[in-house]
This record gives sequence, structure tokens and C-alpha cells, in this order.
Amino acid sequence: MTNIIKAVLLVSFLTTGLVQAAHASEDKKPKDYMPSLITKTPLEGRMLAITMVRKTIGTIQRDPVIKQAVRQKYQDDPQLLMYSAELVAIEFKTIAIANNYWR
Repeated sequence: MTNIIKAVLLVSFLTTGLVQAAHASEDKKPKDYMPSLITKTPLEGRMLAITMVRKTIGTIQRDPVIKQAVRQKYQDDPQLLMYSAELVAIEFKTIAIANNYWR
């Protein structure tokens, strides 16, 4: 399994509860979690990056049963945490550029 796939699965594991809540009802319109990449502070940008990764994974893997099935594997592999942090860093870089590095 490639490292990026492992990272995607780890983030999926970490966000099971959020995704389940977001998809509890197909009739409800999902909240617009990212109306803009522009944020007031780098911390807000970082939180947006984390949300973007979580929402991406939730969109890709919607089945909570599958996510639950792999939890033990991912909680025992510290390398997977590093991969998920890398995904957040990539999103954060995009947000930082959009915000002209908050200058």
C-alpha cells in the first residue's frame, strides 16, 4: 500500500465521527466549510487546512463501517500520522499562498 493511500486512510479513520454527522441525512445541504481560502490569521489557515483534509477524506470514503474496520491498524502505525500531517501541510501551503503569507 502506498504511503499516500495510507495517509488518506488514516485521516479517514480520524474523522469518522465528523463524516458520519455530515452525512447523517442526504436531504440536508452540507455546511459550506470553505467559503474562501482567505483567513485572518495563520492559525485560522491551519485549522482550515485540517478541515479540508478531513472533508476530502470524508467525501472519498463515506462508509463508516469500512473506516471502523481499519482503526486498529492505523492507530498502531505512527508513520501514518506523519503522512496525514503531510497532507495538512500541503493544504496549509495553498492557504498561505492565497493569503500572501498573511503580510
